[in-house]
Amino acid sequence: MKVKFGVIGANPKLRANFVFHNFDREKGELVALCDIDPDSIAAFREAYPEMAGVRTYADYRDLLADPEVEAVFVMVRDAFHEEMAAAALESGKHVYLEKPMAITIEGCDRILEAAYRTGKKLMVGHNMRYMDFVLKMKEIIDSGIIGGIESAWCRHFICYGSCYFRHFCAERKSCTGLLLQKGSHDIDVIHWLTGGYTERVVAMGKLSVYNRTKDRLKPGEKPDRKASFRNDCWPPLEIKGLNPHIDVEDHSMLLMQLDNGVQASYEQCMYAPDNERNYTFIGTKGRVENIGDYHGDTYIHVWTQRGFRNDPDIIYHIKPRDGSHGGADAPIVQAFFDFIREGKQPSVSPVAARNAVAAGVLGHYSMRNGNVPAGVPPLREELIRYFDGGQKK
Repeated sequence: MKVKFGVIGANPKLRANFVFHNFDREKGELVALCDIDPDSIAAFREAYPEMAGVRTYADYRDLLADPEVEAVFVMVRDAFHEEMAAAALESGKHVYLEKPMAITIEGCDRILEAAYRTGKKLMVGHNMRYMDFVLKMKEIIDSGIIGGIESAWCRHFICYGSCYFRHFCAERKSCTGLLLQKGSHDIDVIHWLTGGYTERVVAMGKLSVYNRTKDRLKPGEKPDRKASFRNDCWPPLEIKGLNPHIDVEDHSMLLMQLDNGVQASYEQCMYAPDNERNYTFIGTKGRVENIGDYHGDTYIHVWTQRGFRNDPDIIYHIKPRDGSHGGADAPIVQAFFDFIREGKQPSVSPVAARNAVAAGVLGHYSMRNGNVPAGVPPLREELIRYFDGGQKK
C-alpha cells in the first residue's frame, strides 16, 4: 500500500527537491504541498507537471488537517522545525524532519515527547549515515582492525560557506549558529562511529571575516544562493550580497567528552578555499582517515603498523555515486517509507539527532560565555528505550 504524504516547504529549488526527485512511486504518493510563497508552488508545478493533481496549501495547519495525508516531510527553516514537527505528530502524521532536529535542546525534547505520546514514526534527515565513505569507515571501525576507538576529530573546510551568510543562517535567532546548523551532521557521524554521545563540551569560535565585508543586501532584495558556488566568489573579504545582519561565528572549534570515554573534536571554517570533511578515528591498534568525502573520488586510509612513514597499510577507493549528496538522499527517503510501511528501523536515530543538536547548542553557549564547559542534560530513559527499540511501545 502506498503512503500518502505531504511536504511542508515546497520550493523545488531548495532542499525539498530531494523528496520530489527520489521518492519511490511504488511506495509513496505525494498528495499535498504547503508553502507560504506562491512562487514556490508555481516552481513545483513547472518542474513536476506529472504531479498536477497535488493539492496545495498556504498554511501548514491546513495541510495537517487534510485527512488523506498520512505522513509529512518538514523541509522548512530550522527555527520552525519544533513547532511544525510537534504539530504534525500531534495531528496523527508520521514525520520526516530535516536536520537539525531543532535549534534548542528543549525543542528536540518536545518533538521526542510528541512522537512517544502519539506513537507516530519520527525520522530526522541525517543523510550522512547513508554516504558510502561514512559507511566504509564504520565498517572498518566495527571490524576491530584498528582496535577500540579512543579519540576522533573532524576538520571541516567549506569553500561555499558564504552561502550561509546570505540568508537566515546568518542570524542566531534563526538557527542558533553554524556549529549547530552545519556541524550537527559531523557531530552525529562522530557519535555514530565512536559508539557514544557527547556528555560535556567546551568550545571557542569567532566571527572574524564575513563581518568585515562591505557589500550587503538591500531591504527586500533576495539573496543569490548560487553565487557562493561560483569560482569567482573569492576572496572572502570581497564577497558581495551578504545578509545585512550577521551575528553567527564563521569558524568554530568544539571539544567533546563522550559518555563512553572517547574524546573528540570538530573544527569548522566557513571561509576556506577548499571543501572537504576530513575525519580521523584513532584506536588502540591503528587509525582510519578519509581523503575526500562525497564530492568526488574518495579514499579511506588505514594504518595498522607503526613506522615513520606516510603510506597507509590499506587504501580503499570510494567511487563517486550518482544522486544528490553523494547518492545519500535516495536511500534515506526510501528508509522513511520502509519504516512506515514495514516497521524497518532506519539507521538514523531521533535520540542521536537530539544529542547532535545538544552538543552544537552547548558548543555555542560555551564559545559565547568565555569558553566555559557545559554538560548535556540527560534524556528520559523511557524515551531512549522507546526510540532505540524501533519506536514500538
